[in-house]
Amino acid sequence: MTDCPTAIPGRPFGRVLTAMVTPFDEDGKVDLKVAQELAAYLVDNVGNDGLVVNGTTGESPTTTDQEKEQLLRAVVEAVGDRATVVAGAGTNNTEHSVELARSAEKAGAHGLLVVTPYYSRPPQEGLYQHFWTVADATELPVMLYDIPPRSVVPIQVDTLKRLAEHPQIVAVKDSKHDLWAGSEAMNDAGLAYYSGEDPLNLPWLSVGAVGFVSVIGHVVGDRLRKMLDSYESGDVAGALEVHKGLLPVYRSMNFVGGVIFAKTALRLCGYETGQPRLPLPAATEEQVRLITSDLWDAGLVLVNPDAAQR
Repeated sequence: MTDCPTAIPGRPFGRVLTAMVTPFDEDGKVDLKVAQELAAYLVDNVGNDGLVVNGTTGESPTTTDQEKEQLLRAVVEAVGDRATVVAGAGTNNTEHSVELARSAEKAGAHGLLVVTPYYSRPPQEGLYQHFWTVADATELPVMLYDIPPRSVVPIQVDTLKRLAEHPQIVAVKDSKHDLWAGSEAMNDAGLAYYSGEDPLNLPWLSVGAVGFVSVIGHVVGDRLRKMLDSYESGDVAGALEVHKGLLPVYRSMNFVGGVIFAKTALRLCGYETGQPRLPLPAATEEQVRLITSDLWDAGLVLVNPDAAQR
């Protein structure tokens, strides 16, 4: 199995990962140069030791397979020597997911993020066979993505226990909001858990999560690392203070959605990554005002506040 550059015992993908947006130019095409610059910024300046490329926040439903491979190669070239690069490879089509997984392996990804098949609403046996088949397709370590708000079907604990028997299935990104189920899976199956819901990052640490796969890490990855460091050093009060200071950021993200929030927040902080592709629209004036106000309330320095109005 491939080793991730920032893997340490118990943390197969590192500690703080951001689900990176996909930059588009003014014509709506993937901007590989900006993607490399953004990846380096997130790793070298914002405190991330890993990036998820071609995930939901990367607008994977609206990028082509060719775009996905090109983007992944560009990010690996930019930061793959010092950060773990995880490729989103999950779809609701098992055969297509296998193709994406193999393409990601060839492009240099260090690991795979495989989401629960959406829309089809498969039973647990279907989930089991789907994830096992994708994990069998490459030598890369796999992080399962459990997100019933998008997929409808949760991965049940018994299914997670069965999947943990696969040598490459090593972690879960949890957006199910079920700390009890996660606790069982961590205890009984030995899977490493990463919080996939930023407002619950601190609660997840309290039951054994080892890190985060974040959206707000685009602009506050350093604070997430501080929260994690504080909690693990025994400074629970300090971790709580970080969490409280991020409440305005959580509020904006939940109000406007991950992609729209992240691209607008980056623009406010001086990093232009273009507008989302439809069906995701550009931020409205009201949303821009809210994000601007909340980032200020959280103490961020906005170097380009007027740019968000474009």
